[in-house]
Amino acid sequence: MTGTRDGQGELDELGPATGESPPRPRTGDDPPRAAVPPWQLVGPPAAPKPATGGRVRTSLALGAGRVVAGMSRRLRLGSGGMIGGRLALSLQPGLLARLATGRRIVMITGTNGKTTTTALVAAALRTRGTATSNATGANMLDGHVAALMTDLSAPFASLEVDELHLAQVTAEFSPSVIVLLNLSRDQMDRVGEIRTVQRSLSTALRQAPGTRVVANRDDPNVVAVCADHAAVTWISGGTRWRHDALNCPRCGASLTDVDGPWRCACGLARPEADWTVTGGGLLGPDGRERALELALPGHVNRINAAFAVAAAAELGCDPDAVLHRIAGLRQASGRYASVLLDDRVVRLLLAKNPASWLEMLDLATGHERPLVLAVNSREADGHDVSWLWDVDFEVLRGRSVLVTGDRGLDLAVRLRYAGVRCELADTAQEALARCGPEPDVIANYTAFRDLLARSAAP
Repeated sequence: MTGTRDGQGELDELGPATGESPPRPRTGDDPPRAAVPPWQLVGPPAAPKPATGGRVRTSLALGAGRVVAGMSRRLRLGSGGMIGGRLALSLQPGLLARLATGRRIVMITGTNGKTTTTALVAAALRTRGTATSNATGANMLDGHVAALMTDLSAPFASLEVDELHLAQVTAEFSPSVIVLLNLSRDQMDRVGEIRTVQRSLSTALRQAPGTRVVANRDDPNVVAVCADHAAVTWISGGTRWRHDALNCPRCGASLTDVDGPWRCACGLARPEADWTVTGGGLLGPDGRERALELALPGHVNRINAAFAVAAAAELGCDPDAVLHRIAGLRQASGRYASVLLDDRVVRLLLAKNPASWLEMLDLATGHERPLVLAVNSREADGHDVSWLWDVDFEVLRGRSVLVTGDRGLDLAVRLRYAGVRCELADTAQEALARCGPEPDVIANYTAFRDLLARSAAP
């Protein structure tokens, strides 16, 4: 949960947000609803309609926020994705709800995959209209304000949100769709156990009873959060990291078939899937299997893409058009990007907890390219690195690895116990200088951020 906290159109008037009206309950006098796919039930998006009231204060807040964000970019202090929104929000505390009025907004949350899935959802929504997004990963309220104020006329938005901040969002307005990807241990010294995150997410969903939730049916922790919600679309793609889902989130009983049709005696069970990632593609609720071909690597991104297709379909996007659009996406805010660092092409991979390290190591072990691992333990990473002992570094046996970062020595000790040959470098620059051509670099959050800031397009 390490989103960065760092983002035009004219505004005539904005006022208190009302959110989307819940659907009218059907009665016996209503004609029967046609059995058609859900993406055909949504009409074309209307342009956002500004509400009235607070015009001067809102306009001043937006103007000040844009000026500060622009200065931040020009002075190369950051992307402006946080500071502009933070100033605007301080001047107009109700600005987020005002900016959300009239838009169809998808909020994406979960422990891993938020930034990539947010980019996929944004691309998917653009098959139907303009969509704005917090592409830099500024995933708290100020980042959301910064993203929404970049284009006041955009009818769609795809916004990444930190798990513990979703309840703050739904207290302000009800998104059209909430995407809930997965839950696993992450920065326990800052955030706490998964149950803490579950309680916060459950509060968020209770505050948005009319919001459609697109959720992971293979993660018992996610199912426990969503089980009582009225409108859930379930995604199935399988799960490789099971260590945080071996006990029922409701009663604590052991779950013996986590990678299958698990069911607990208390009644919590894996739901039937609406969208399923298959060996050949993506099986939809209409019974049709569509080809799922991506430039983004790994099975984990096939799952992320399934969430994007499902979320966009709920807002009227054609799944075939979405799949065509997202097929060419190669990176998201630097994730999976091939960049130029110290005169050599490097592929950057972000891994920040045991679950994400499992997926990134899977990508790295598919070839014999040089490998650099970088681990820091700064505030945005979490200071505790005991999770290194939960990562299956044994898959790297037989390779020589360079390690670096603030906690490079801790990582080297872990690799030695895993039987992996490694060398310690004082800096990332030294590590790159000592490795062969076109290495993979797997780094946790601040190490990844620092490398990306120094990089250039190859």
